[in-house]
Amino acid sequence: MTPEFAATLLNGKTIIITGASSGIGAAAARIFAAEGAKLVLGARRAELLKEITEEISANGGEAAFLAGNVEDGGYAEALVALAESRFGGLDGAFNNAGIVGEMGPVPDMADSNWHKVMAVNLNSGFYAAKFQIPAMRKRGGGSIVFTSTFVGHTIGLPGMGAYAASKAGLIGMTQVLAAEHGPENIRVNALLPGGTMTPMAGDDAGSHEVVRGFHALKRMAEPSEIANAAVFLLSDYASFVTGSAMIADGGNSINKL
Repeated sequence: MTPEFAATLLNGKTIIITGASSGIGAAAARIFAAEGAKLVLGARRAELLKEITEEISANGGEAAFLAGNVEDGGYAEALVALAESRFGGLDGAFNNAGIVGEMGPVPDMADSNWHKVMAVNLNSGFYAAKFQIPAMRKRGGGSIVFTSTFVGHTIGLPGMGAYAASKAGLIGMTQVLAAEHGPENIRVNALLPGGTMTPMAGDDAGSHEVVRGFHALKRMAEPSEIANAAVFLLSDYASFVTGSAMIADGGNSINKL
């Protein structure tokens, strides 16, 4: 094993990452592998997943991938099955896939947009938990992290009703799952990023400048910074952390100037 993939914080843990083809998910794949994890990568774009998997393997890490749609419960089940067949079980999951959807006031919003955002952001979390928790139970415990957001939790942003509702729903589900499965040594947490330089952020420099100003740190996050926060929640360093909505938003929630 090369030094880049020396056994460290996630040594020996098998972890599923969804939304792994780009942005925070792709950064997480590389960082988790460097921390010693065995990975099952999921997203819609098979070619990008293949490239990341091959990169990890070339650097001495272990990864497998399966393309699919997180709206489909069968896909969530298949990712768990791959973890079990390829690596012998499941220890953790970073359920990171999500979309913003079409922005606009709720009275003007198409029903189809509302249902699409809920399906990708919230229903996918239900399916993930449904199949990941029984697999972790077999291992005597595990850790689940859902990517949520500060939007709809600490502030409201106009035009983001569907996104805010879906991501706030993940926080509610996180709390219930943590209470239900804590006795089984299964921890469940939500991670709330701030503005992050991913494809979802677009390429409008003017918009980026405005978003940077929202944060106390006066900048947007790099995807690796959010992935590093997920490493903590999935690692044994967070062994007494469960049911939390962990904010990693660069001070967006507390900044007014």
